[in-house]
Amino acid sequence: MTQGSLIVEKIGTGRVASASQNRLSVRESRLDADGKIADLCFSMKNRPASPAIPAGGVTTVHAVTLLANLMVSTSFPVGKEIAHALEPGVLMLIRFVVAAALMGVYVYFRHGLAWPGWGALWRYAAIALAVTIFFWCMFESLRYTSALNTSALFTTVPVLSAIIAFFVAGERLGRYRFAALALGLVGALWIIFRGDPERLFTLDVNKGDGIFLGGCVAFGLYGVLIKRFDRGEPTAIMTFWILMFSAVFYLIIAGKDLVASPWTTTGLEIYGWIVYLAVVSTVISFFMFQYATPRIGPTRVLAYSYFIPAFVLLIDWAIGRGLPPAMTLPGIAIVLIASLIIQRGAIETRQKR
Repeated sequence: MTQGSLIVEKIGTGRVASASQNRLSVRESRLDADGKIADLCFSMKNRPASPAIPAGGVTTVHAVTLLANLMVSTSFPVGKEIAHALEPGVLMLIRFVVAAALMGVYVYFRHGLAWPGWGALWRYAAIALAVTIFFWCMFESLRYTSALNTSALFTTVPVLSAIIAFFVAGERLGRYRFAALALGLVGALWIIFRGDPERLFTLDVNKGDGIFLGGCVAFGLYGVLIKRFDRGEPTAIMTFWILMFSAVFYLIIAGKDLVASPWTTTGLEIYGWIVYLAVVSTVISFFMFQYATPRIGPTRVLAYSYFIPAFVLLIDWAIGRGLPPAMTLPGIAIVLIASLIIQRGAIETRQKR
């Protein structure tokens, strides 16, 4: 899934030994209050105290985080390539079934599969509904708009999540997160409207952009639901059940299209790309984010997700789609600056500790 890509939002703070540490943890959690951009499996919780990193190891962790976001970013151009091969619901049904099966194997051997209870199932189903809406909107929108536009719109998810969290939970943003989100939004709008104020004022957007914006609202709600419904279970277990329910929802959505779908005439490369999204953009990126988050902190991991539009631009260029108009490039630069602001805020927060 992605954003393989199941990028996400469930980062726990772990237990601390003193009241003073608790207060500092609360201050850091405000910086992280908005949550993650990335695909469903991006979230982590119950993170322990940051493990010791040998000299030079920090560079490796940052490289792993960049690579994981690169994997997530491939969801957009890959989705663009296969969006017309099958109905979006059918594509996502295959993807989520594969991802759930792989995650289920991991959960079975790592934690054991057990009945979570009806109360937990309702929580997982509610979260999965938001995920289902997001990914359906993503693949439906890629039939009408570009991978770059969707990746730029994806950077608005933290803003939308922050707005929803403010009204639902009364959460407030620190100055660094507010500045970063504001810049990220400006950069995304710049990319979408190609730096043309007239297009912005007239809301000159295509059908695909409108569809995906609706999906981003659902994904913003997803982040809030993850926080609201977290009951302390391991992240992998919650992710497995979310994947399972998402697959069930896609089965309902795609049920009418299953018989009529061109299964035999669809090229093997299409199925290969779907498996790629499930394995690389979803499951593998999940474990890479899980590795990086306790070592450099959730805020700095989040900052790298702002690189996704730049990655998508480079991928599009590498596969022969060419470069976007020159007026698009300042928007990408603005988004990258937003990433640096988040990094700076994370560093200063740690120094105060």
